[in-house]
Amino acid sequence: MTNKTFEQKDLECKSQQKRPLNILMLCWEFPPNIVGGLSRHVFGLSTHLAEQGHNVYCLTAGNSKLPSFERMSGVNVYRVRPINEQDDQFLSWIAGLNLAMAMKAEQLSEEIQFNLVHAHDWLVGAASIALKESLRVPLLTTIHATEHGRNNGIHTEIQQFIHDKEQQLISDSDQIIVCSDYMKNELMSIFHVKDDEIAIIANGIDNLNVEQNFKPCFPEITQKKYIFSIGRIVREKGFETILEAAALAKEMEMNCFFVVAGKGPMLETYQQQIREKKLDKYVAFIGYITDEQRNALINGSEITVIPSLYEPFGIVALETMMLGKPTIVSNTGGMKGIVKHLQTGMLMVPGDAKSLLEQVHFLMNNPEKAEEIGEKGRQIVKSMYSWKRIAFETIRVMEDTLLNTRVNENENVQNVTPTNKSYVKKV
Repeated sequence: MTNKTFEQKDLECKSQQKRPLNILMLCWEFPPNIVGGLSRHVFGLSTHLAEQGHNVYCLTAGNSKLPSFERMSGVNVYRVRPINEQDDQFLSWIAGLNLAMAMKAEQLSEEIQFNLVHAHDWLVGAASIALKESLRVPLLTTIHATEHGRNNGIHTEIQQFIHDKEQQLISDSDQIIVCSDYMKNELMSIFHVKDDEIAIIANGIDNLNVEQNFKPCFPEITQKKYIFSIGRIVREKGFETILEAAALAKEMEMNCFFVVAGKGPMLETYQQQIREKKLDKYVAFIGYITDEQRNALINGSEITVIPSLYEPFGIVALETMMLGKPTIVSNTGGMKGIVKHLQTGMLMVPGDAKSLLEQVHFLMNNPEKAEEIGEKGRQIVKSMYSWKRIAFETIRVMEDTLLNTRVNENENVQNVTPTNKSYVKKV
């Protein structure tokens, strides 16, 4: 029996598909509201599910500046404002968001018969669990990261609260999706999830186009060769390692300059450290940039670095590799499943500035090898991480989840006695 190509499977899936699914997708962030990688993930997945003929209804957080409804790339996007929109307490704000989401979904269900709910992380867990019961449909959940993983354990009351919410969502879900073997092992060890309850589907990425010249926007780096990094500016992303590497480079009089882009709560702290340690000739944190500027900065760099301490997958690494740049990533989380050392990228010891500089030094002194690594990385990303492929795999999980739910319900009906028929869910 010959192995079928992805394109053959895609055509077979479309030919066998009797009807499109009505998918109710819940996420707290969706473009143009981008806080982290979750927003880009949900956008990429939902648009390609719609491209394959399915009806996607995405519920997400809104505000006064964004329309309450719009159709984006085939996806029906409904933005709701939390019941207590002005609440400064994040957990209270999230609770109000879930109430608003549940109310909107109930309203939509009067006209749309949803086949399943797809939740993204604990932030929409309360609404998703409630809708599973009220709509009587399966709940599929993608866990993008865990509070335990971010903090290397649970240490505070707030972390415990989030951890408990993650546990509740995982327990009430009919099927779980994670992005890597690393995340699967994390859920099995921390939440004791069974192996067959978890499907591994990687993150995806579309082709990146370099359309904007970044030089007018960042004149301070136009004359320099630089090493580029990007991400949300929080401790778990490991940018302190870059600061330490810059300090070592200064001490060693090493000719390298790091450019770090992104916004987050640690941005001003890191910028202050640069001033205090007089590292402005070795590193710059430039803050928020647009996608076009990101692509241009990646394209203009010599090397890219993703120094995360905790990274369930590492979609940023896909972005840098897509543009053919030799990429250094921490040997942790999902990234070590993407990069093969000295083949499709370079691995560094997480949190180790000396290890980072060793990889930088090797690539700088072996330009032909660096170019080869960049090209091999680009090829593997294009072949393995397309959103078309990811959407196809997700649909298969959705269809399996629906089938398993029907089988379980039929078994419940067959096993029911006359005295307890009233407790059986409607099929």
